[in-house]
Amino acid sequence: MTAPAARPLVVVLGASGYLGTAVTRELAARDVRLRLVSRRPAAVPEGARAVVESVTADLTHPEQLAAAVEEADAIVHLVARIAGATSWRAAGGDPLIERVNVGLVHDLVDVLRESAVPGRRPAVLFAGSVASVGVPGTFRIDGSEPDAPRSAYPRQKLEAEFALKAAHDEGLLRAVSLRMPTIFGPGPQETAADRGVVITMIRRALEGRRLELWDRTVRREMIHVTDVARAFAAALDHADALGGRHWVIGTGRSEPLGDMFTTIAAAVADHTGAARVPVVEVPPPAEAEATDLQSMEVDSSAFTRITGWQPVADRSAALRALVAEVAARTAPSRV
Repeated sequence: MTAPAARPLVVVLGASGYLGTAVTRELAARDVRLRLVSRRPAAVPEGARAVVESVTADLTHPEQLAAAVEEADAIVHLVARIAGATSWRAAGGDPLIERVNVGLVHDLVDVLRESAVPGRRPAVLFAGSVASVGVPGTFRIDGSEPDAPRSAYPRQKLEAEFALKAAHDEGLLRAVSLRMPTIFGPGPQETAADRGVVITMIRRALEGRRLELWDRTVRREMIHVTDVARAFAAALDHADALGGRHWVIGTGRSEPLGDMFTTIAAAVADHTGAARVPVVEVPPPAEAEATDLQSMEVDSSAFTRITGWQPVADRSAALRALVAEVAARTAPSRV
């Protein structure tokens, strides 16, 4: 095992969040120094091989951000302001969301510029969104499509990517952005209750409520959070080859939303023994956008060719496990 001082320092910003928790578990198995940064204390994974420190900070304060990334060899930027299920719509009207999702990246670039050491270019891995492509006019995307985001949240993600790519071209850092479709899987208890459409639908089904959608035929892709965490680890290993652009990652397997929701309803019924809740179509609301009815599937072969990464999670088993976990967390207390 490498002496602690000689290990590379990897900083995870947003380590206590949904994706941050999974990435932390993945990186904790490595022979590195791991600094976990978040607004509330991040849990140190059991049996960690890494030397782990947990730091609480408000990263909107540049001095705290500077301290958080001091001497970092790599930074995994997973901080995002998400205000519930309609966050991608509300993002444009909330200055705090803009401050976190875009301003924080500009602050990070400024901090790294001020502390730059000749010949040292930390890798900065960023969590992007496939929604930045907007409505590409093609069902299957591979990352080569022109970007045309249709709402505020993916537009903010894209602006943050531009800032990191400019810093990459400047020679300040090695920027890698990973864009993902719908992520599902367990998360920390504090954030899991309403995180993402899959958990939202599981909770509805557990409450005996019908699952509503706007169009059964629209195809979507899901990727398990552990596969996403592995993708970030793979990107860290290949930052030189990947640097300077965005990459899409996914399973390459989509299905109609009607089938997806029916599978969720069936998994909940199998767990509870109750009747399966119905899946019904309802008219889309006035605020629905073109992207809401856009089928999409991700071709991550370009990322795989460089890194060797492949999704490995068994979706059926993972969905059953997630249903059991959400059910346990939402069960009424017997105390």
